[in-house]
Amino acid sequence: MPSAELLEEGAAPPRGPLRQLGALAIEQWRTWFDVYSVLVKTLYYCVKGVRVPGAVLHNAFEIGNRSLLFLSVVMGFLGMIFVYQTGLQNQRVVPDLSLLGATYLQLLVRELAPTITALMLATRVGAGIAAELGSMMVTEQIDALRMCAADPVDYLVKPRFLASLLMMAVLAMVSGSVAWGTGMLTAQVFFSVTPATFSNFTLLGIGDVVAAALKCLAFGAAVPIVSAQSGFNTFGGSEGVGWATTRAVVNSSLAVIVLDFFIGGACQLIFGG
Repeated sequence: MPSAELLEEGAAPPRGPLRQLGALAIEQWRTWFDVYSVLVKTLYYCVKGVRVPGAVLHNAFEIGNRSLLFLSVVMGFLGMIFVYQTGLQNQRVVPDLSLLGATYLQLLVRELAPTITALMLATRVGAGIAAELGSMMVTEQIDALRMCAADPVDYLVKPRFLASLLMMAVLAMVSGSVAWGTGMLTAQVFFSVTPATFSNFTLLGIGDVVAAALKCLAFGAAVPIVSAQSGFNTFGGSEGVGWATTRAVVNSSLAVIVLDFFIGGACQLIFGG
């Protein structure tokens, strides 16, 4: 029980675990409802909004070209790590590594390429979107747009949304190709698996390709929308911009993981393993 002095001074009583959990659940519900509102507005303005020449291409360059080297390095090292560790574990059970490339390719197309690409974009692109919109929010530039009868979602979010949809698929294919090449090199150097043996497409099915395409579409939409929502809810100056950036990375990464689970599960049920 709080003391009478604390109550007289107007201090709030300490929250119990259940109240804290409830407050956190309400806050998350409000956050994802705001995300849904931004998504609906963005989709509407993709059809009815103002066309600004060059806006989508400019954002595609910022999202795609400036992320290409970073993603290629990350996926290249991940490709080497996965093939090396998979080969070591496989040798302990069965010495035959003829299906090493086929197994790795299926995993790469279905999971690694779209998911890792999206998580890396959440850290780089998502943080950038939240920081930019958050800075505009605290300096009242967003309010100035509204006073000019311009919706910030139309002018600021829609070009980033369309550019992210386009570049997510392109970056996933390019970085996946880099991971495939480094994995093939690792298999040849450490396990004497020739490129002809490693290039085995027997396990890759239509379900894997459909799952990868759906994930690229969903992840490409989730990262800019979640990050924009964090930017629009910024307050408190530079410290608020920092919190918005952190919140954008966390929520974007969480959205990618949740969408990966549901899309992967749905494709598994429809197309099988």
